[in-house]
Amino acid sequence: MNENGTGGSLLRAMYAQFRRDLLMAYRHPQDVLNPIAFLVMVITLFPLAVTPEASRLAEIAPGVVWVAALLATLLSLDSLFRSDAEDGALELFLLSPHSLFFLCLARAGSHWVTVALPLAICAPLLGYLLSLSPHAMWVMFLALLVGTPLLSLVGAIGAALLAGVQRGGVLLFLLILPLFVPVLVFGAGAVMAAQQALPYVGHLALLGSMLALALALAPFAISASLRVALS
Repeated sequence: MNENGTGGSLLRAMYAQFRRDLLMAYRHPQDVLNPIAFLVMVITLFPLAVTPEASRLAEIAPGVVWVAALLATLLSLDSLFRSDAEDGALELFLLSPHSLFFLCLARAGSHWVTVALPLAICAPLLGYLLSLSPHAMWVMFLALLVGTPLLSLVGAIGAALLAGVQRGGVLLFLLILPLFVPVLVFGAGAVMAAQQALPYVGHLALLGSMLALALALAPFAISASLRVALS
């Protein structure tokens, strides 16, 4: 009975954390819309800067879309814990009687829902402007659906570590960007393989394996980073 009560209490705490983060995000819609606007601008302006030739655009489209989505995600990470650090809510977050593992997992999940998931939905549609084939667009959506939670989890580690640092956006870029490279390589590789009618399941499987590893380990790293940032 006690175990059931504890489990139910933990689920309620995760739901409350997730709901609070969603409400905070939608009270500041610019935090949600800015990454999407960045993605749209990059993808729509890129053909003007390179070439409007469809065959050439189709070759570089997987890399362009993935780089744009990755940078758009990075733009949103700086504010992930900063407002909580400024108003003192982060101390209460760390003093919660519930497991920080699950609370940090809920925070990363809310970031994915509000920022990364809209990017995963919009990016393949914008890939049409770069002459991506319908099959490649579908594979891109799958790759982003698997890869963007990984970006949120790994990015939350850096955001937590720099939560108490004023104007740490550039430092966050330098800290997190190298960790995003494997996601970029396998995500863009899957789309490129689909565009060339080659096997792409291996790339998606590697992304899924990295996501499973991040789900198991990243919340621990986020918790430790928050404690270091506030120590």
